[in-house]
Amino acid sequence: MIKKIGYLLFACFYSVFRVFGVDEKKVFLIATHDDSPEGNIGIVAEALEKNDSGFKCIWFTRKDKITNPINFFVKKAYHLATSGTVFLDNEFLPMAYFSFSKKVKVVQLWHGTGTIKKFGQDVNQGELKKLEYQANRNITHLIVNSEAVKKEYASAFGVPEERIYVLGLPRTDLLLQPQYLEEKRQAFYKEYPQLQGKRCILYAPTFRDDEVEVPKLHLNLDEMSQKMSKDDVLLIRLHPHVAERIHTVFEEGKWNNIVNVSSYPGVTTLLAASDMLVTDYSSIVFEYCIRKKPMIFYAYDLEQFEKDGRSFYRNYRQFVPGPVVKNEEDLLRSFSNHDVSKVEEFVSHEFVYLDGNSTKRLLELIF
Repeated sequence: MIKKIGYLLFACFYSVFRVFGVDEKKVFLIATHDDSPEGNIGIVAEALEKNDSGFKCIWFTRKDKITNPINFFVKKAYHLATSGTVFLDNEFLPMAYFSFSKKVKVVQLWHGTGTIKKFGQDVNQGELKKLEYQANRNITHLIVNSEAVKKEYASAFGVPEERIYVLGLPRTDLLLQPQYLEEKRQAFYKEYPQLQGKRCILYAPTFRDDEVEVPKLHLNLDEMSQKMSKDDVLLIRLHPHVAERIHTVFEEGKWNNIVNVSSYPGVTTLLAASDMLVTDYSSIVFEYCIRKKPMIFYAYDLEQFEKDGRSFYRNYRQFVPGPVVKNEEDLLRSFSNHDVSKVEEFVSHEFVYLDGNSTKRLLELIF
């Protein structure tokens, strides 16, 4: 109820500030999922700055909290109401209570580059589902990587397919720049010199709705540390909602071959530094596949997730580009897997563009 009052209050201020009209050179950036330079929004902002066409970017991030009411309700509402273009990487529920001028372009980039599990309108219920639907009516452009996901995204966001554009997403551009990736890899090793020469295995599990308050890691780190090859290091990257509640699981310095990188500022750097990905139902697979490196799918709760969780848009076992394992013993054995044939097939099906120009196409379309 308190959140709803906040959304309504923001909408009221927005409606008042619409009298000032729209500035076509002002761009409002809603980056409440990833405000790093490697996120979709950060890459768009940098491209606009380099464009030197007089665009002014106004950011709205998780740091803009309701506890600072002048900034939140007045300044941000004013800038949103007077911006000619809006980019988002997440839902922004105050939009459920107002409509934009027809002059304004509202561009949803989202924070995932594809989807395995169902999300949005396909899983949410009650008031949240209603608010999301009303907010998403404002979307004029929904950007995706391929034709393969258009129906899924149309369903998840509740928008018609004619508003969905297959351009490729900005964050994939970075993964197609070998020099950039090598620079990031070296920067990572500079921060973690003890990992130089090791095979880094990145474990990035998805967020589970039923573990919001009491998340679990589902790995016995002591056993993993003892049984892993001496040349392997496990990098653990948890979802932000999980990481902030599970930090007590990690004892700093307890293991020399397990590192918690959940708070590392750039996920692209971690993808560049890792030699293998272990995940489950996370959309990170759509980014990592570009690197054509091995992937393992640790789906320990597959049947439960399919039955009681979000479930999937496609047959999970047939769709994922790597072996599916369900326990730690099989997971450790799968570390010896180096087959990337399914990864290559996956890339060819899920991407139309692999030229590193997705940001350029996006800006040409919008501006």
